[in-house]
Amino acid sequence: MMTGEVSGSDEPDNFVGPVMRAGDFADVVAQSIEDDNPGQDVRIVDRGDYVRIHTAQVCRLTRKSLERNLGHPYELRMLETEMPSFCGRLRTRDDEFVWYYDT
Repeated sequence: MMTGEVSGSDEPDNFVGPVMRAGDFADVVAQSIEDDNPGQDVRIVDRGDYVRIHTAQVCRLTRKSLERNLGHPYELRMLETEMPSFCGRLRTRDDEFVWYYDT
């Protein structure tokens, strides 16, 4: 089980990250976010059809971690097809996505 798994909606407003369609790919994204955000509490809220994966202030996901956990190459821009929503602002590059809190 992933760390920080919660069942309620008690997340503070400064938690940011993707909202993923539930399934194996969401699990891999959650693991990759844990890998890319050492020392951060990764909050995972399973809503049945979708999963919220959040960290406080900044949430980083790199293609390198995602490919390592998937076991094959992956075009990071394709993440958006499995990510119907997200919290915070999003900065994208070919090699990483960064969700961040901006006041």
